[in-house]
Amino acid sequence: MAQTPRRPRTLQDARSEAEAAFKQTTTKVVEAPVSKPALPGIRELVSLRIDQDVLEHFQQDGPGWQDRINDALRKAAGK
Repeated sequence: MAQTPRRPRTLQDARSEAEAAFKQTTTKVVEAPVSKPALPGIRELVSLRIDQDVLEHFQQDGPGWQDRINDALRKAAGK
């Protein structure tokens, strides 16, 4: 069986092959960011700006007002 003659390699062919090989070895695989699962019972300290009248509403029943705000936000979030 006769082989067809190969065309001679040009400088452009060699450059294209080298660039392709370089790109394969240097391209980083994009990974999805790892999201941390919410742990039940763990609270995070945040700073929150709310209107004074809203704050007074939750504080009027005394201690536990932060828990009441958390409960209201949880209900609003549908959880």
